[in-house]
Amino acid sequence: MASLLKLSTALRRPTLLAGSRAGSTYAAAFRTALSNEPATEVTTLDSGLRVASESVPSQVATVGLFIDAGARYEDKNSNGTANFFEHLAFKGTTKRSQAALEQEVESLGAQLDASTGRDQTSFTARCLSKDVPKLVEILADIVQNPRLDDADVKRAREVILGEIEQVDASNLREVVFDHLHSTAFQGTSLSNTVWGPSSNIRSIKADDVRGYVNSHYKAPRMVLAAAGDVRQAELEKLAEKYLGKVESTFDGKAPQLSAVRFTGSEMRVRDDSIPLAHVAVAVEGCGVADSDALALSVASALIGTWDRTFGGGVNNASKLAVASAHDKLCHNFESFNLTYRDTGLWGIYFECDPLACEDMLFNVQNEWMRLCTMVTDGEVERAKRQLKTRLLAQLEGPQSICEDIGRQVLQQGIRVPLHDLERRLENVTASNVRDVAMRYIFDRCPAVAAVGPVENLPDYMRIRSSMYWTRL
Repeated sequence: MASLLKLSTALRRPTLLAGSRAGSTYAAAFRTALSNEPATEVTTLDSGLRVASESVPSQVATVGLFIDAGARYEDKNSNGTANFFEHLAFKGTTKRSQAALEQEVESLGAQLDASTGRDQTSFTARCLSKDVPKLVEILADIVQNPRLDDADVKRAREVILGEIEQVDASNLREVVFDHLHSTAFQGTSLSNTVWGPSSNIRSIKADDVRGYVNSHYKAPRMVLAAAGDVRQAELEKLAEKYLGKVESTFDGKAPQLSAVRFTGSEMRVRDDSIPLAHVAVAVEGCGVADSDALALSVASALIGTWDRTFGGGVNNASKLAVASAHDKLCHNFESFNLTYRDTGLWGIYFECDPLACEDMLFNVQNEWMRLCTMVTDGEVERAKRQLKTRLLAQLEGPQSICEDIGRQVLQQGIRVPLHDLERRLENVTASNVRDVAMRYIFDRCPAVAAVGPVENLPDYMRIRSSMYWTRL
């Protein structure tokens, strides 16, 4: 077995921190800049629909509708319906044909997009700021008056089945993460895939989609979000005008998230015709609003992300990346911290040669145990800087800001200000990281998903027994 991780601290110089004077000056300027960022305004209308916006000095704006509707709100018989509607949404409405809708959007130079996840569905439009009122009207028409005729359903069914085949054949990362959710949250709605099983797709009819939309697309479950040269008061008037008739009451019981249960388990799909092994290992994380979420994100940043095409190699800051580059343990890896409202998955995904599974996993788990016991202040400072950079880079431009607003307001009811997020992140210490790692990682049963030539991957009990160190 490779043991480079045990030697790497002797091979590398200690992490050096910048001078305290320069660091404090930069930190103060950084906080001042963040505190001057425009605030996100959130208003709840009488119907329960939430309106949120952030004014950004830009000629381009993004506006979107975000709905509490996704695979988690489906049962085994309806799984795939939310994604099915996404494929039908732009096929026309009772007021506009598909051709008229496309011509109207193109004449404005706008772009429509739709996305379905496990816990939310979104419909967004990127346009000139002056065209926001028109795009709000178009989005409202799409979600309130979908056409949903049998011919469109038949064509969408063929498209979705083709996409499922394509994903299964070429996007093994997505396949592995679907398997990971399926085994980690088995028996709960969070195990549902976004696509749904092929048998469901073949049986879904227009009335099924219509019933799903009517029961889930209610005002209290929707957020209208916008970012760009927009004003909150104007956006509220647009919401009242075009979304004021969205029902706020439910026929029967309102859709609710079912309780989740994490199960330490594994799912392996051995296929020796695939050149690389694709493996994900994770423990149960925390919900998005949990106080441990930031510390777990810092722990994930400490493990890092690496690809053999990256520069740096053995000079990388991540010790796992050093080991991977030096011993050719894998082709790439990425540490992740997926958060949902009430739970999460914290772990790693990697792709490696068939005979490298055991060595790669040994190094991964060795590094996880080091997180629990020996992570240093210097490493945590470096990880916090990288996390700040990544978070801010993801919020460049109105589109990413609008999507962040919609997601946070839908999940938490508010959007955390950047300066507050930075302050909380700055308060994370090495001791905090070790504490949360001990609670969430040390001696916990992991979930494992693997696809490809995975014969060399250790059996589950071997993996479980490496989730702790015996300390004397």
